Amino acid sequence: MSVLQPARKQGNKFLNPVPTKVMSEGSMVSVLGAYITNKNEVVPRHLPGPFHTDVSAYKTPPATGLRITWIGHSSLLIEIDGKRLLTDPVWSKRASFSSFIGPKRFFAPPIALQDLPPLDAIIISHDHYDHLDAPTIRFFADKAVPFFCSLNVGRYLQQYGIAPNRITEMDWTNQVTLGSDCTITALPARHFSGRGLFNRFTTLWSSFAIRTPRHHIYYGADSGLYSGFADIGAAYGPFDLTMLEIGASNTYWADIHMGPIHAAEAHLALKGKLMMPIHWGTFNLALHPWQEPIETLIKLAAEKGISLFAPQPGEPVAVSDKPYINTWWKR
Repeated sequence: MSVLQPARKQGNKFLNPVPTKVMSEGSMVSVLGAYITNKNEVVPRHLPGPFHTDVSAYKTPPATGLRITWIGHSSLLIEIDGKRLLTDPVWSKRASFSSFIGPKRFFAPPIALQDLPPLDAIIISHDHYDHLDAPTIRFFADKAVPFFCSLNVGRYLQQYGIAPNRITEMDWTNQVTLGSDCTITALPARHFSGRGLFNRFTTLWSSFAIRTPRHHIYYGADSGLYSGFADIGAAYGPFDLTMLEIGASNTYWADIHMGPIHAAEAHLALKGKLMMPIHWGTFNLALHPWQEPIETLIKLAAEKGISLFAPQPGEPVAVSDKPYINTWWKR
């Protein structure tokens, strides 16, 4: 049975499209112990960067019609056939409720907020701190750009200064149109939400299909692997580009994050042509070595015949039908 339907609720809490555990049962003590004893290089010994975006690139539209600038983690500047979209913008030094504690960036954002080109929309997939950053949202409070977010996330945007008439909340399968022919569809994901311990699941989490007559792309945000990727691929694919999370995975929370192995499976299920790894190489959010996700994915891609699109942070790269890998993490 297809999972492509509006989100369901139990009381005031949203439900995942399939049964999902945020954490393995009885594992909290084990997780704490694993973090304490972990010897992996979860933070680079030599911090990468600094990276700098050549903003003059935005004066000329991409020859292919599609260009991506990876800011880091899940923050992407997407230029698609005349529209510019920004996903889950996080410019703060930490993905946290505090500027003093919490996961710290490995490198500064490669472009200042004030240097971004004019935007047509900002997409917020869910309310976790590594996707919804209050200081960054406040920067846009006096701008005209509209926000498209998952259900109930709008209350945070209003709290951070965004006018209600600039916010469109979206349920799964809801669709909006930018201009005459660019559609954004909110779709299911297997994850969870909450900016604290006591408000989990009260806001929705989503992935997004972005389509024009020329390009179909998929922004996966955060999700564990599940059968819904095949449903999305059948209904909205094939995709010229899938943007899928590969970092912050672990067997303790295998239902809600994919890692490179499951992300490769998701890409194939989505009928993707090029796969862009996101949600890695920016914050320390797991136990694996920081560069392990991309190295594993490159090996998998060679085995499975997957073409990768992996630019350097801050590098505006036009998307074609050819693979592109910048091995910046090795420098």
